[in-house]
Amino acid sequence: MKHFNGLTLIELLIALVLTVLLVTVGVPSFSSIYQHVRADTNIRYLKQSLFMARNHAISYGARVTMCPLIRGKCHQDWQNGFSIFIDYFPTNEMNENDTLIAQSPPFNPQDTVTYNRLAIRFQPEGVASGTNGTLKYCPAHTNSQYSRAIIVSQSGRIRYSKSKIISCD
Repeated sequence: MKHFNGLTLIELLIALVLTVLLVTVGVPSFSSIYQHVRADTNIRYLKQSLFMARNHAISYGARVTMCPLIRGKCHQDWQNGFSIFIDYFPTNEMNENDTLIAQSPPFNPQDTVTYNRLAIRFQPEGVASGTNGTLKYCPAHTNSQYSRAIIVSQSGRIRYSKSKIISCD
């Protein structure tokens, strides 16, 4: 009597069906995990960038601006990344007198990044006078459960929002 090692066609089909079933059930949960990690990573990156901008303002005794730039002027399109620069005159505009400190790449095109002002500007004392607000990051859609926010106070304090419901509308 011969003994064969291997799988029968029926065993192979059952294994294939089980694999497809597990992938079908598992993929949506991976998507939400990816959104959560992406939001967490990007909000930390934004907070670190804000700290860097504030520290430069204090260290160099200069006004430092963080904003998305389009043709050298601050714009509301935070989704396409932002620039941090020493901002001499005129404000909210990067020209030949200003010094670029850092520039970020664009964020995921599915995500929404908003700030309720045109720019975040730190004065030489580290205060954000006149540009305080809430910087919001929403992965995948504007009302994602994984949305996060950073609050910038008048005094220049930078902190995470404790709000559980954050909307980027």
